[in-house]
Amino acid sequence: MLRFMPVGDSMTIGSAGDHTWRYRMWQHLCATHGGPFTLVGPRETLYDKSADAPTSYDYADPDFPHGHLAGWGEGWAHMAPLIGDAVRGTRADVLLVALGLIDLGFYTDARQTAENARAFVAGARAAAPRIRMVVLPVIPNIRCAADESFATEVALFNELLAKAVADLDEPRSPLLLASLPPSYDIHRDTYDGTHPSPSGEHRIAEAFADALHQGWGVGDAYDGE
Repeated sequence: MLRFMPVGDSMTIGSAGDHTWRYRMWQHLCATHGGPFTLVGPRETLYDKSADAPTSYDYADPDFPHGHLAGWGEGWAHMAPLIGDAVRGTRADVLLVALGLIDLGFYTDARQTAENARAFVAGARAAAPRIRMVVLPVIPNIRCAADESFATEVALFNELLAKAVADLDEPRSPLLLASLPPSYDIHRDTYDGTHPSPSGEHRIAEAFADALHQGWGVGDAYDGE
C-alpha cells in the first residue's frame, strides 16, 4: 500500500463545498496507478469560512480518503514542527507538498521560508529515513500582479526552493521539484485570485501527477480537465 500525504495551506485543505486538488489527484491515481494506494494524514476536514475553523466535511464529492496535513493560514513554519509526528502516525511513503505563499505573505521572507522548508525535510526524514517528497513551487497569485516586491520574494523563494531540493535530494529519500502548472491562469483557475477553482484543482493535481510520472514512473501523465 503506497501512502500519499498531501501537505499544504488553504489551497490544499480547501473550503466547504470544494472538491480539492486532493480529490482530483485521487481520481487520477485510481485511473492510472497499478497498485494499492491511499491518501493519509492526521487531518480530514475542510475549512468552514462561516465558522472560521477547519470543521467542515462538506466535500463536493466525499467518496475518497480525506487524510491530509493542511491548514488555512499555515505554511512551512507551521508544518515543519508537525511533519515528524504526522509521518510516524500515518506511515506515509510520499509527501505531496504545496507550501510557501502564506509564509511569504504574512510570516517570513524568502530566505527564512527556504530554511523552514529545509527543516521540514529534516523532520520528515527523522521520522522515516526513506520518505519521498514532491514539492510544488509557489504559484504566483493576484498579489504578485499588484505588488512588485511580493512578486520578487515569491520568485526568489522558488529559486531557493529549487536549490534546496537539489541539495537535499538523495537516493534513499528522493525529492522531486514539480513544475509550476504552465497554463495556470489566476482569472480562470482561481475564484478569488489565490484559491483554486475546479479547473485550478485540476492544474495543481496535474503538476504533482506529472512529476510523479516523469520522476518515478508512478501513474501516467495527467489526463484530467
